[in-house]
Amino acid sequence: MNSSKLLLVALSLSVTACVSSNSGSVYKREDALRTQTVRTGVVESVRAVKLEGTKSPVGTIAGGAVGGIAGSTIGSGGTTGAIGAVVGAVAGGIAGSAIEEGITRKDALEITVKLDGGNMIAIVQEADEDFHPGEKVRIVENSDTSRVTH
Repeated sequence: MNSSKLLLVALSLSVTACVSSNSGSVYKREDALRTQTVRTGVVESVRAVKLEGTKSPVGTIAGGAVGGIAGSTIGSGGTTGAIGAVVGAVAGGIAGSAIEEGITRKDALEITVKLDGGNMIAIVQEADEDFHPGEKVRIVENSDTSRVTH
C-alpha cells in the first residue's frame, strides 16, 4: 500500500472516532432528564451551509507519523533517510490536518424561524432533517444548545 493510501486509512480510522454531532436529533448524555425550554414558530428560510471539520492534533500527528515513515525510505539511509523522514513528517502533518478537516466537514442548514412572539432567530444544525419555509417548528433550548425540530 503506498504512503498516501496508508495516510488516508490511518486518518479515517483515527478521526472518525473524534467526530461529534451537531444534529438536531442527537443529544449529549448530560442533556437527558433535564428540563428544556420549547418555543414555537414558522420557518422563514432555509439555507444550505457547511460545518467546518475538526482541527485537532489527531490528523497532524497521524499524518506526520505516516509521512515520516514514508519519507525515511528515501535514499539509502543515513543523512538522506533522516532528511526524507523530516520532510515527510512535515508534509504528512500538513496533509493529515487537511484530510482530517475534510473528512469531518458536514452539510448543514441555517434555519431562520419567525417565533410566535414575532422575533426572528437563526439556528445552524446538521442537514439530517428537512425543513421548508412556512413549516411550523419547535425550538428546543437548554443552557448551551438550541435546535429546530418538527
